Amino acid sequence: MTLNSIGDLARNMTLRTRSADIRNQLDTLTYELSSGKVKNVAQRLGGDYSQLLDLERNLERLDAFRIATSEARLFTDAMQLSLGTFNESISEVSASLLSFATANQTTTHEHASELARNELDTMISALNTRAGGRSLFSGTATDVSPLPSSETLLSALATELTGLTTIIDIRQAAEDWFNDPAGFDAVIYQGSDTDLSPMQISENERIDVPIKANDPEFRAALRDVAVAALASDTALSLEPGARTALFGQLGLDLANNDSDIVALRAKVGAAEARIEQATTRDAAARTSLEISRNNLIAADPTETATQLNAVQFQLESLYSVTVRNSSLSLVNFL
Repeated sequence: MTLNSIGDLARNMTLRTRSADIRNQLDTLTYELSSGKVKNVAQRLGGDYSQLLDLERNLERLDAFRIATSEARLFTDAMQLSLGTFNESISEVSASLLSFATANQTTTHEHASELARNELDTMISALNTRAGGRSLFSGTATDVSPLPSSETLLSALATELTGLTTIIDIRQAAEDWFNDPAGFDAVIYQGSDTDLSPMQISENERIDVPIKANDPEFRAALRDVAVAALASDTALSLEPGARTALFGQLGLDLANNDSDIVALRAKVGAAEARIEQATTRDAAARTSLEISRNNLIAADPTETATQLNAVQFQLESLYSVTVRNSSLSLVNFL
């Protein structure tokens, strides 16, 4: 009977090689169990990466749109809040002027003008709102605030109204200055006349909110509130009865202008709704793509855990054999 055996050095080399092989299997299975993905993707896909690359490319595209929709949501939400504040100020001034129009006392007129001045500050602050470092109502000039302080606006308008004594003249002069390109637009408005470019929220969808601080709706509201703030100024030389009548007309005009601001808010609200729809669609598409990608490269956790236990048992067995072999000697054999 022929006996085949290997020497001690060869046996040692065999055990070391087997140990390295088991350790590699252990590392691979540990990675797959912790990451949920196979380590050898090429083997799983048979060397064909085309489908996986297409899925990865689409996921990266959705990541870009997710950032774009987040920025668009931040921008439109801030714009909606600003328009809401602006609208509330119009309602406040309108209600106050209409109530003051029934009185004919100097102190009441001064109080009405003071309230209009305070709300003008709020309205200008709302139009100067920034989101993410960008001005909301400056058109493409997003690095600058569209309007200066209320004092600057009132000072410029007062120059145009000084010396006028009738309601008709005062209102006409204010309207002409706010509509004149060399008036409000040149002296007060600091933004760009170019609308902000539409924001891409999906591959084939963009939203457009071309709202600037010099739009007619804003100019009309700022004009009436500014005139109310200056109505009690001694430079206008208005009689108390004329002031009362002026407050009444301004209150009515502001109440009518309220619907124009509501229309702007509705436009922004429509854009917000489209952003939410795009966000929902992109999230659903991303989930579908991730499932498809996992089906290609995911490691079965149950199977991987079973294999890991088997490999660990093999490694422990190999260590036991190695320890026994290392303790062999001629004395023990005899």
